[in-house]
Amino acid sequence: MSASRSEIQGRAATGADLLAALLDGMDAALCAFDADGVLTHWNREAERILGWSAEEAVGRPGFAGWAVRSADADDVHRRLMSVMEAPGRQVHEFALLRKDGGRVLVRTQSAGVRGADGRPAGVYCAFSEVHAQIDLERSIALSEALFDDASWGVVLVDVDLRPTVVNAHAARALGAGRTTLLGRPLGEVVVQGVEELEGALHHVLAEGPPRAPVELWVTLRTPEGERRRCWRSGFLRLASPLAEEPVPLGVGWLFQDVTEARLAEQEADRLRFRCSQLHRAGGAAAECEDPMEAAVTYLDFALAGFADHALVDLFQGDRLVRAAASPVGAPGPVARLTGAGIPVRYEAGHPALQAVDRTGPVRASAGPADERWAGERQWPRDAVHALCAVLRSRGRTLGVVTFLRSGTRPAFERPDAVYAESVAVRVASAVDLAATLEG
Repeated sequence: MSASRSEIQGRAATGADLLAALLDGMDAALCAFDADGVLTHWNREAERILGWSAEEAVGRPGFAGWAVRSADADDVHRRLMSVMEAPGRQVHEFALLRKDGGRVLVRTQSAGVRGADGRPAGVYCAFSEVHAQIDLERSIALSEALFDDASWGVVLVDVDLRPTVVNAHAARALGAGRTTLLGRPLGEVVVQGVEELEGALHHVLAEGPPRAPVELWVTLRTPEGERRRCWRSGFLRLASPLAEEPVPLGVGWLFQDVTEARLAEQEADRLRFRCSQLHRAGGAAAECEDPMEAAVTYLDFALAGFADHALVDLFQGDRLVRAAASPVGAPGPVARLTGAGIPVRYEAGHPALQAVDRTGPVRASAGPADERWAGERQWPRDAVHALCAVLRSRGRTLGVVTFLRSGTRPAFERPDAVYAESVAVRVASAVDLAATLEG
């Protein structure tokens, strides 16, 4: 059943109203010309930029005499209408006139319009102020650069704290592909420190970004194993620019890996502290009348921030005898042991005996869930990591000093062995002096 003439006219009127509403709702200024160059459309953004209303603009023969200077009118008209016969779009920049007489530089994108018969029927032209267009292009260029070539990590997370965009640098830092993390929880790659990271992201969503960058220590799960890293991070709350009220889109997280610098700073602080402890220990030991008291004084100062326990085993003939030890179960100074000199029962392969054989430091740690490890080696039960350093003086081996750490501390490393040797040299000198005086 065919529609009546009135229905067709009504639909056409509705379509015209819809087209007018769409044109007026556009963020870009838009105008259109018929094949003779007469203006047929002029939306509200065009009115905002130039000040001319649709009633004043529509029906005029081009821009000449009102929206462009007379000297420029022919060139502007020619360039705008030339697109009617050309394929695709053309981009131009023109200086147009505002209604108040001011000039504004605009960038236009124009294209030809074809009629139902395929013949050129006119031109439509979208334009915006050049500075606004340049600002938009800069924003787009910045976004593309951040997500492709930036020398720091950039991750966008949604309100559920799941990554939506990851740049190349961040993907390398996280040990995953750029698409691998999308939509997945951060906890899949961050083993430790994910609570602090997600807490920072939640804070940004709720309260806004912190005033200064934040340093976060995290442990990552990678195919090569776990890695501990320090990331200097900045955060930005993202909101939609199209909504009347700010609508959170998520958080922009930017970070740089500063692990090496922070580790170097920590090592420098550690060295300064240990040098200070050795200096203080030397001053305190110099006031001791008994050389053995000086020996345990060195150990007291060495234990601070270094280990939980210290043991001194000295040779009596070919046997090692416990001569001094820190208390077990309660903090306190290293104490000399007095008694009959019962030998310690170290089995073959004991770290202390290895240190004697090598004439150098030996490090050892318990295996996972090995509760008998410390007891089997005649050490306090809470010991998990050990470092044995040989006591040498005047070309002779006098014994062994053993430093022990509990499971709350990390294993001893090479710099710790160097420090232990520095302490052992001082302890050995004091022990040798005590033996000389007794002899």
